Amino acid sequence: MKLRTFAFDDRPDLHAQADEVFSAGWPEFIFHDPLADRQMDRVRRWFGELNLLLVDDADRIAAGGWGVPVRWDGSPADLPGGYDDALVRAVTLREAGGRADTLVIAAAQVRDDLRGRGLAAEVLGRLASAGERAGLARVIAPVRPTSKARYPLTAMEEFIRWTRADGAPSDPWLRTHQRMGARVLGVAERSMTMAGSVADWERWVGFPLPASGRYVVPGALAPLAVDRTADRGELVEPNVWVRHR
Repeated sequence: MKLRTFAFDDRPDLHAQADEVFSAGWPEFIFHDPLADRQMDRVRRWFGELNLLLVDDADRIAAGGWGVPVRWDGSPADLPGGYDDALVRAVTLREAGGRADTLVIAAAQVRDDLRGRGLAAEVLGRLASAGERAGLARVIAPVRPTSKARYPLTAMEEFIRWTRADGAPSDPWLRTHQRMGARVLGVAERSMTMAGSVADWERWVGFPLPASGRYVVPGALAPLAVDRTADRGELVEPNVWVRHR
């Protein structure tokens, strides 16, 4: 399949299609991360060259992804706290007039009917190339393992040690990164935080949450913490930092 690459802002005619393609398959709660939401207007406005669409000859979106530029000294100790913190660091650096040197790949997704054809690696590669053109020598990503939601009670540190018989990671998304030469740097224990009222969470997960406590909810990488007295539910998800190039 021959695919053309466009910056998201260069194809406003595809934005409605993009909303449909890139919202498919995600649990509703993933769209309710308050800290990330506060950064997104500036991320879209300032880093549009790192927000890509891969489009076929029929002008159908096949895949896409986006990232943000940060400054990172290359050490595990200086990594952002995770997805949320990477967005904050990118915005803060830009506001301070600082110079970024590292691309953080925040997301990459393939249209549902095209999965399994190697397009995820294609997206990652094109994002890395866009980062190079922007002067970003390093590439890192806070990976959200696709199969971790089956094991929400398992610590991420343990999960990333699970392998297949051939020694490759048991998780398919981690395998994709590994096949491209990426190596694991460590776990981002508090990568994303989704929050809302109890009623919000009951709507997002589709069942009652009758008491305060911890709940396993579909699609979540970790248990949801509910405090009915404070009328708050919070899900803190871990990710896995990997480094490309």
